[in-house]
Amino acid sequence: MHSSSAFYRTKGRGEQVVRSIFPETTIVRPAPVFGFEDKLLHKLAGQANLFTSNHMQERFRPVHSIDVGSALAVMAEDDSTAGETYELYGPKEYSMAEIATMVDREIIKHRRHINLPPRILKSLSEWYNRLIWWSQTCADKVEREFIDQKVDPKAKTFKDLGIEPANIANYTFHYLVSIYGPVSVA
Repeated sequence: MHSSSAFYRTKGRGEQVVRSIFPETTIVRPAPVFGFEDKLLHKLAGQANLFTSNHMQERFRPVHSIDVGSALAVMAEDDSTAGETYELYGPKEYSMAEIATMVDREIIKHRRHINLPPRILKSLSEWYNRLIWWSQTCADKVEREFIDQKVDPKAKTFKDLGIEPANIANYTFHYLVSIYGPVSVA
């Protein structure tokens, strides 16, 4: 609840409020998710992913959307999960730069990333969002580039549900080939 990110603070506050009203609520905290049409791999592969503010050093354990769905299915059928908190994350921690390198390898392109000071990128993001009708970024997303994923040691995980999470390194081709197509060599 003491995060520098308003997004994370409101998530924390939301958990507190829900638990105070419905103590039996199961709280699920997935790591950044990858899968079909995700906002992780496809953002990194896209043209709009140009500016960063932390040299892409944010660290997290990306989780497969199928694994999250499987966990939710188990929770829906198992009453013992009521009132528990689950941290759902992948088996390996990566920096955003490491994932970007995997994406570049699959799309056979090197996406350029220009690092800007956070104060400048936050101002640019607000200005940019005034020009287009859909939000691409915001000051709080820039702030989150400086926050690594921290796993609550008291929370339950995939292991408690009998699920072995998938590693993003085994799926980058699978999810990017549908958009960028296989490369043919003549």
